[in-house]
Amino acid sequence: MDKIYEQTMLFDFYGELLTEHQRSVYEDAVYRDMSLGEIAEERGISRQGVHDLIKRCDRILQEYESKLHLVERFAKAKKTVAEIERLTFCTECLEEADGETGQMAGKGADKKSGGMETPQVAGAQKMQTRLQAIRRLSHELLEEL
Repeated sequence: MDKIYEQTMLFDFYGELLTEHQRSVYEDAVYRDMSLGEIAEERGISRQGVHDLIKRCDRILQEYESKLHLVERFAKAKKTVAEIERLTFCTECLEEADGETGQMAGKGADKKSGGMETPQVAGAQKMQTRLQAIRRLSHELLEEL
């Protein structure tokens, strides 16, 4: 994870656990992209004080994540949802399942078609495989939540 993305994710999940002062200075630095000097001038504290406060907040937020793993679990759930969406909305797979390719799959034999597998049968098998994968991923996602 790049640093800014990591900071924003940690802050989104654990920011409310910081003090109001920590939270507002951290927001200025991370979300508003203010320089240490700008924050120091606005708050009436030293630039070094702002730097130390941001580093302390980074450490606090990292400690929360190391104990609770909420960002990690969120990232995993997001990845799983993306894979479910890919499997669900793969147009190439849907076209094959609908038999719109018009080509013989030739991967296996179908007794009803004289040893040749029709595009509809191949598509149905692919659709079944995709549905099984979606069910498995959905189950994993629910377990994680």
